Amino acid sequence: MVNIRTRLTYQFVVLVTLILLVFSLGVYFFSKLYLEKRFFKRLQDRAITTTTLLFDLQQTDSTVLRLIDAGDKEPLLNENISIYNQRNREVLFSTNPANTQFHAQFIPLLDSTAQTLYLHQNDYQIVAIHLARGNDSNWVIVSGIDQSGLDALDDLRKILIIMILAAVLLLSVSGWFFADRALAPMSGIIQQVNAIFPANVGRRVEHPNRTDEIGLLVATFNQLLDRIEQAMHAQKMFIANVSHELKNPLTKINSQIDVALIQKRNPEAYQRTLQSLQEDMRTLTQLTNTLLELANTSVQAKNLKFEPVRMDELLWETKIQVLEWHADYQVQLSFPEFSDNEDDLIVEGNRAALRVLLTNLIDNACKFSPTQTAKVDFRSRAGKLTIAVFNEGPAIPALDLPYIFQPFFRSYATALSSKGHGVGLAVVAQIVQIHQGTISVRSTPEGTTFLLSLTSAAAF
Repeated sequence: MVNIRTRLTYQFVVLVTLILLVFSLGVYFFSKLYLEKRFFKRLQDRAITTTTLLFDLQQTDSTVLRLIDAGDKEPLLNENISIYNQRNREVLFSTNPANTQFHAQFIPLLDSTAQTLYLHQNDYQIVAIHLARGNDSNWVIVSGIDQSGLDALDDLRKILIIMILAAVLLLSVSGWFFADRALAPMSGIIQQVNAIFPANVGRRVEHPNRTDEIGLLVATFNQLLDRIEQAMHAQKMFIANVSHELKNPLTKINSQIDVALIQKRNPEAYQRTLQSLQEDMRTLTQLTNTLLELANTSVQAKNLKFEPVRMDELLWETKIQVLEWHADYQVQLSFPEFSDNEDDLIVEGNRAALRVLLTNLIDNACKFSPTQTAKVDFRSRAGKLTIAVFNEGPAIPALDLPYIFQPFFRSYATALSSKGHGVGLAVVAQIVQIHQGTISVRSTPEGTTFLLSLTSAAAF
């Protein structure tokens, strides 16, 4: 597998090489155009000179042309000049009479409407100029090879190839060191992370520049470490609390059995022992079921099946179920704001989970009330559904309110008045979060109120 440093180097070399190739092709192309244009200009000047000798000075023999070539610092290679009379369709003059066919092949391309034609034939460049003098229509055709231009282009091509190869080599080396320098902070981060796990989870990754991309990555990673530390702390607390909650009834059961086995007792004593054991087993069963509910809501949150649930009907069903379990409880339902629109009463959620939520709230309210009474206030508005569960009882201290939805947390004020494990409200918080609702608590000397808020189907 190719590492990031190699990929960065490769991408850097490829990108800059492509830019150099485009730049070199541009230099070569425009240099070629410039040389061709310059040579066409020389051919055009030679055609004008020949025209002047022919029509003005009446001197067009090869001796005069050789004198003109002698004064030219750069003589044309394979130069050939022809003058063609379009009216008589004959060649009036040629510097190479033995090879007039070379220019004759361009005669069909001549157009009387054009004044100058520029042509290519292999390495040859050809210029044809149209001259109209009275009734005569003549063409001066000049051709030659720009050997110096071809040599210059060949040298330029070699230079560009060598420079590109040298640039690729230089880019490979510099790109490798550049990638190493850019990724150097990542190596430091890896070393810091290896030092954090598992020895010291409380440490955090440090980076000098917190505003660049790596700094933002470090900040995000530190936030993840915060959540991991919180999760590990919660896990330790959970295990410790579960061990403690399970240890007490198990120890009590074991002690009662040991005492019962020490000596024979009368049936009434055995009956009292069995009743005590039954109570302890109910406590264990209740704790186990609550822990399972907490685990299911945490782990299987994404797998819960959602369906339309009419909350007023579910509230009545929950009341009946709670009273069946606890005949001494009292649940008072009131509906001060009841919408005529059925959608205001329906919530998209998991029916079983919502039933557990309402059961825990009502059961807690009755359990911590001196009169074992829960007062439930149901209100439905447009797109909003609220359920307030109130009970009379000791006020929860303000310092304890932020923690009451944490697993196994029990306020000192409520722990003295009733038995419990501190898991039910944690289950309630999980279910509310799954249904994207809110729950809050307000406690006064008059009593404690839990306010549940859910979004109804009318909001969608």
